[in-house]
Amino acid sequence: MSEIPGDLKFAKSHEWVRVESDGSVTVGISDHAQESLGDLVYVELPEVGSSVEAGAGTAVVESVKAASDIYAPVSGEVIAVNTALSDKPETINEDAYGEGWIFKLKMSDKSQLDDLLTPDEYAEVAESDDH
Repeated sequence: MSEIPGDLKFAKSHEWVRVESDGSVTVGISDHAQESLGDLVYVELPEVGSSVEAGAGTAVVESVKAASDIYAPVSGEVIAVNTALSDKPETINEDAYGEGWIFKLKMSDKSQLDDLLTPDEYAEVAESDDH
């Protein structure tokens, strides 16, 4: 099982959320998810300025095995996307919790964070996926 940073919240669909000092959130996929997908070859990023709903497909990652939707863990407005992933999608494989972030949101409802999993709860979800 890969290391799960303690400052993150997780969706059951394997996205992570980091709350930034300005109140925005950075979103990516977990190390577990990128390992399951294999080598990533393409990332389709959302449009900056678009509004997203929690649970809605917001981005797409494609690996040699499959294409997979990335869901917004919370509702809000897309304020930034990681354009470096267009040229180097494998960054997600190399650094899922750092340079491999996918998009940033300005949350419309901070209470949605309470619906997400703690790192320990997520570890249980990821572990049950492996069995």
